Amino acid sequence: MSKRSEDALIALRRIQRMTELASRRLAQMAGLTPSQLSVLRILDEGGEISAGQVAEATQLKHATITSLVDKLEARGFMARQRCGTDRRRVWLHLLPAGKIALAKAPDPLHETFSNGFDTLPGWHQSMLVSALERVVTLLDADLLDAAPVLDVGELDEKPV
Repeated sequence: MSKRSEDALIALRRIQRMTELASRRLAQMAGLTPSQLSVLRILDEGGEISAGQVAEATQLKHATITSLVDKLEARGFMARQRCGTDRRRVWLHLLPAGKIALAKAPDPLHETFSNGFDTLPGWHQSMLVSALERVVTLLDADLLDAAPVLDVGELDEKPV
C-alpha cells in the first residue's frame, strides 16, 4: 500500500469516525438519530405537512419516513392527524415534547459540513465533489442508496 493510499484511507476513517461521534453526541444529548432530528426540524419549520413532503425534503424513502414517524409518535414528539377533506391524507404536527428535544439537540454534522462547504469558492466545491465521487467509484459504491443526512442506525440497534 502506498503512502498516499494510506493517507486517503486515514482521511476516510476520520470522516467515518466523526460521523459516528456526532451521532452518539446527538443520541446522548437529545435521544435522537440524525434522521429523526431532520424530521422534527422539518415539522418545526411549518404547520401542516404530509409524510410524503417530509420524505421529499429529507430525500428518504416513504417506508423510512413511516418508520421514523412511528417512533417519534410513540415517544410523544409528534402526532398524526387525518385530513378533514381527504381521508387518505395524513398531516404531521410537532408536539411540545418534540420542541424540547429539538432545543436539546446539538447542530448536526451535516450542517457543520454544509456551512463550511458553502463558504468555499465554486471551483473548490466542484473539485471536492469530483474527488468524493471518484472515491465512491473506487469503493464500488456507485449503486448504494444514500441521502444527504447519514443515519448510522437506530439508538437501540446493535451493530452487526
